Amino acid sequence: MEKIKVQKLKKTLDYLESKQRELNRNNETDTRTIESMIKYLKKDMLDQFNLSDYHISIQQEIKNTEAFINNVKNIIDINSED
Repeated sequence: MEKIKVQKLKKTLDYLESKQRELNRNNETDTRTIESMIKYLKKDMLDQFNLSDYHISIQQEIKNTEAFINNVKNIIDINSED
């Protein structure tokens, strides 16, 4: 993965993590909007960065946001090494 793509992926992941934290904090209020945003972000990241090319089972694990975040972090770590 190109360095510029890795940097963009890191920024997008940071945003996804912030939305996940927000969702966890607002567990008693209506969180459908945040959940929808997180779902969209994960699908967009999969498509935009072709994450399936870097992690075989990431497509199946998309429903579990924590697992998805960890897989993306691993992809970033592997592709940040030079």
